[in-house]
Amino acid sequence: METQEQVIASAIHGGVAVLTVDSPPVNALSAAVRGAILKGVEVAEADPAVRAVVLICAGRTFFAGADITEFGRAPVSPSLPELVDRIEAATKPVVAAIHGTALGGGLEIALACHGRIAVPSAKLGLPEVKLGLLPGAGGTQRLPRLVGVARALDMVVGGDPAPAGTALETGLIDRLAAEGSLRDDAIALALEMAGNGALRRVSELAVPGDTGADVFQTFQAANARRTAGQDAAVACVEAVRAAVELPFAEGCRLERALFLKLVTGEQSAALRHLFFAERKAADIPDVPRDTPLRPIGKVGIIGAGTMGGGIAMNFLNAGLPVTLVEMKAEALDRGVATIRKNYDASAAKGRMTPEAVEARMALLTPVLDYDALAECDLIIEAVFEEMAVKQTVFARIDAVARPGAILSTNTSYLDVNRIAAATARPQDVIGLHFFSPANVMKLLEVVRGEATAPDVIATAMALGKTIGKVAVLVGVAHGFVGNRMLAERQREAGKLILEGATPWQVDRVHQAFGLPMGPFQMADLAGLDLGWSRETSRGETIRDRLCEIDRRGQKTGAGFYDYDAARKASPSPMVEKMIADLAAEKGVVRREVSDQEIIERCLYPMVNEGARILEEKKASRASDIDVVWAYGYGWPRWRGGPMIWADTIGLPTVVEGLRRHAERFGADLTISPLLDRLAREGGRLSEI
Repeated sequence: METQEQVIASAIHGGVAVLTVDSPPVNALSAAVRGAILKGVEVAEADPAVRAVVLICAGRTFFAGADITEFGRAPVSPSLPELVDRIEAATKPVVAAIHGTALGGGLEIALACHGRIAVPSAKLGLPEVKLGLLPGAGGTQRLPRLVGVARALDMVVGGDPAPAGTALETGLIDRLAAEGSLRDDAIALALEMAGNGALRRVSELAVPGDTGADVFQTFQAANARRTAGQDAAVACVEAVRAAVELPFAEGCRLERALFLKLVTGEQSAALRHLFFAERKAADIPDVPRDTPLRPIGKVGIIGAGTMGGGIAMNFLNAGLPVTLVEMKAEALDRGVATIRKNYDASAAKGRMTPEAVEARMALLTPVLDYDALAECDLIIEAVFEEMAVKQTVFARIDAVARPGAILSTNTSYLDVNRIAAATARPQDVIGLHFFSPANVMKLLEVVRGEATAPDVIATAMALGKTIGKVAVLVGVAHGFVGNRMLAERQREAGKLILEGATPWQVDRVHQAFGLPMGPFQMADLAGLDLGWSRETSRGETIRDRLCEIDRRGQKTGAGFYDYDAARKASPSPMVEKMIADLAAEKGVVRREVSDQEIIERCLYPMVNEGARILEEKKASRASDIDVVWAYGYGWPRWRGGPMIWADTIGLPTVVEGLRRHAERFGADLTISPLLDRLAREGGRLSEI
């Protein structure tokens, strides 16, 4: 454990006490750090040789937030609220010198200082809402007093950091420092403030700009869908409103009460679970962290379609050269044009410069010859989802790839071991399952085969981080983890609409739960003909019958839903009749289906399948499954993931629900022995 003396160094420069905090890796505001800052400020204040104080951090960042491992423990003095109040009450000016990020408690420290200066590359934010919390040390009360209500709501409820340039424009910081001269510029600002005499305490300022009820109503209306169901978002708005309506001290008391309520709530527990789960996913039990990695300097991608092009963009964005292979010139040209179109669209929105677009495109080499892959360190196959096709492709890759190159498949469902068997080097083969759109979605399922070498696994996991993905290692099974569980939901949703529910009722229930879309909305978006063929279709399902009449989803203007020219969905009377007709043919007696049954029939089987995945050791831990669903399928983060959600509602509740619907599940579902045992013994899936 760090001591106060170990984390802070103090030196006087021209009458300014420079307090330098060094607590790697991110200068989190632990008890030792808080105590050291408090002592440093008090010593400087008592020293007649000191005219002002600069608070600065060593390493790569200013304070990046609170030490969340302290949540739930007995508080250790000084608390963060005590510290920020003491800094603001100092009789000599205190200047926050910011580089890297000032996040959460770090920004609250800066807000308590009398001046703030940052390098242009710095970012400042209050992201507590992303952990189901709100700033608990005066952040919701001080921030509006500097930047106004509208901007404060954006920062506190949205949780996204602002670049230093924006912070200067809005009044959040007082000055920009030149990169490399932060300390000297901060000292100059501190001396300037000391010469002015009066201290500018943020708590004593009036909230500028529009403070009427309309600004809150406008914000809530604009963000209703994004914040639906999230307790922290509601509390954040209430706290910012208090900055307008209450004296500062009373506003802080309300903020603290709201914080304490949130920190003990289920939603914050779920979000903190995900925070740690994402980090745990990088730990592979049988692959040491110090495993040497294979160098990846050049990437080859086979297939320039939607997935191949999206995958290519990930590597181009990371500065890695990509060789893109197609069989026909038209397909290759179309794929390259799509990549450029995507980049040009980003540039048009100001997300990147035209120069950056050209730099990325310059890294792309489109070819029609497999031989061009000979110098690639990593080759990714992204062709049609059919085993014979993929095996043929891998046999060709095997013939041209250099020794030691990693050969990977982007398959969503297929057996990676069978694909690897098409090569003479199965130890070099791994699955890299990107999610569509591949250049946007954060999840990367890394699929280890039976023969995959440990250094290939380690390299793939590290590469995921390089290209900005959240990588989760999974085992070979049909659909791996995410799609395997999704299949359980889709199957029951299909049964429910025959039994009496409508597709729009099922989708509405899923969206009310917090998912971005329901099973039938998702099917229409992906295309109902994905994996369907007219030659083999026998009209046994609604999906078959819809495809047979060319209602194949959004792309054809009709699927389960009808779509207008803007792809706005509306319920289809034709589909309702088709469902009723098929139910009658199958002898299904239709009935009223409750919303609760839809939850139990669609989501409980997913939990059950997750338990089976753990039994079969296709995932290292339950939290990995939660990460897959949070980042790959839009599971509401404030519910944590399907496994911890099951713990939250109670595993006995899940098992009882599965048994209650056993007759309707039929042979499609048997209760996982692991799930059943944990329910009986009072265990938790999230502890596995």
